[in-house]
Amino acid sequence: MKQQPINGQHHVSMITKDAKQNLWLYTEVLGLRLVKKTVNQDDPSMYHLFYGNRNGAPGTEVSFFEMPNAGQTRKGTNSISSFSLLVPSDEALSYWASRLDSFEVPHEAIVSIGERKSLTFYDRDELMVHLVSAEKDNGIELVEPWITEDIPPQYAIVGLGPVELTVREASRTKAVLEDILGYTQARTVPSMGDPKVMVDIYETGKGGLYTELQVKEVNDKDRERPGKGSIHHVAIRVKDVEELTEWAAKITAAGFKNTGVIDRYYFHALYFRDPNHILFELATDGPGFEIDESFDALGENLTLPSFLEERREEIESKLHPIANTNTTMKRGHNHDGTI
Repeated sequence: MKQQPINGQHHVSMITKDAKQNLWLYTEVLGLRLVKKTVNQDDPSMYHLFYGNRNGAPGTEVSFFEMPNAGQTRKGTNSISSFSLLVPSDEALSYWASRLDSFEVPHEAIVSIGERKSLTFYDRDELMVHLVSAEKDNGIELVEPWITEDIPPQYAIVGLGPVELTVREASRTKAVLEDILGYTQARTVPSMGDPKVMVDIYETGKGGLYTELQVKEVNDKDRERPGKGSIHHVAIRVKDVEELTEWAAKITAAGFKNTGVIDRYYFHALYFRDPNHILFELATDGPGFEIDESFDALGENLTLPSFLEERREEIESKLHPIANTNTTMKRGHNHDGTI
């Protein structure tokens, strides 16, 4: 059977020092929905928060591990250096610049990179995030956003966009993307984070903003030392466990040490590092976040996978309570996203 292509971004996962501040910015300011409040399955002493669109669909998810003792990130190479969130139009960027100002969130000016416009801001952990306009992306099919009371629907965030990798030897990451994962090099453009530096764009599947990985070569810096605001890994989409098992065989045959298929409860996953130390995750589209909460209740309570449930009292005793206040959708929107 012919191996199916990667379907683009699934999620990115970062480190935050303060879950409360993180929750405030990504829900109250950015208008994303907290779709799952859970813990790091490998270390349940820390929160793992997932934000996304209405139901946290693959391709809309950003997640954070809370590490209260995390130090400052020392920026460098061999890292996932930034990610982006998509907005529907150039006009939306002007709205977001004004909104970020009103909440005193630091940001850069709106810039044009090729035909696209983008706006870079910094969260409370000094993580660099780009808002990228999808207006010029040749008819990209935008996902249904989470609609809140104070953000006009025409400006709401519509998913996860390009992710930038900064590496010491670009040819080694290129080989992994093209020869193993099936990406295609599309073009070379200025970096979202530093327009003076060029990056190579790799696309997969149908191509476009939802699938782009941008590879930037920087060989005159030390390797990044992660801390608060660093990006832990980038996850890319596969359809189901059957496809993931096929990818596991291919990655193993190519000589890459990997975790094999792991049941993450909300999806199945496999992890491996490329020769530049970039941590890739392959994650299945399902079963999704409604496996243990109803659509209306997503993110309201601490949820645990079944194998951790018997430790709930112990786990909860080590976590400080955080409240999700951004749980209401504008009336008139049905569960299936129609008006």
